[in-house]
Amino acid sequence: MNAIQSLQSLDVKSQVSAEEWQTRVDLAACYRLIAMYGWDDVVFTHVSAKIPGTEHFLINPYGLMFEEITASSLVKIDLQGNKLMESPFEINPAGFTIHSAVHEARHDAGCVLHTHTPEGVGVSCQKEGILPISQQALFVLCSLAYHDYEGVALNEDEKSRLQAHLGRANNLVLRNHGLLTCGRRISDAFLTMYTLQRCCEIQVAAQAGGSELTTISQTILNGAVESMRKVTRGAGSGIAWPALLRKIQRVNPGFDV
Repeated sequence: MNAIQSLQSLDVKSQVSAEEWQTRVDLAACYRLIAMYGWDDVVFTHVSAKIPGTEHFLINPYGLMFEEITASSLVKIDLQGNKLMESPFEINPAGFTIHSAVHEARHDAGCVLHTHTPEGVGVSCQKEGILPISQQALFVLCSLAYHDYEGVALNEDEKSRLQAHLGRANNLVLRNHGLLTCGRRISDAFLTMYTLQRCCEIQVAAQAGGSELTTISQTILNGAVESMRKVTRGAGSGIAWPALLRKIQRVNPGFDV
């Protein structure tokens, strides 16, 4: 019997609260959306989500493609990386170092999302980082931090430096490595990453054109948060998340089991 067959016999849904199950469904959908948009990196990178009312977290089973992940296959862990529920899967220790660092310091971060996209890594290698050249950059720059590369994230000592660099920001550029976003809800972290990723795509495309780039004034940058509030009518990520769930249900159903 393989790991996925073993998982089916566990009947995870009957063993968890309604709040945990909904978190599992939303997180599995998030993984499949990342695959749909092409932001995945084989079985590497991660999204972690806090189970409401606890200091326990869900993260991807190491070895599954993002397009394969289901609500039941997500692994429940504590801040030390210990599995809290029977699972045939393990987790990626390097990924856990980064995610546990954020969850440990940011109790408001219900979800942490990390990617290695070519555009994200490409911009992370640029000394000036995110440039104020697009509308997408407006929303990134109002909550942005940087963390220098220290090698594969296996060193516990790095956690305190990552926490200090992130501070209260919701967008983090991991130099020479990739992108990270966090949010109160899974939908917040996903939509924040969507904007950050698109910002990097636009920057790389603009630079490839070879012409001198125009920048957006600081006055306009200062009004970005209020502009976003008006555009979403105060709903934030909730304006798009239901539509994204409908889309992934059409494109890649089966995440909610």
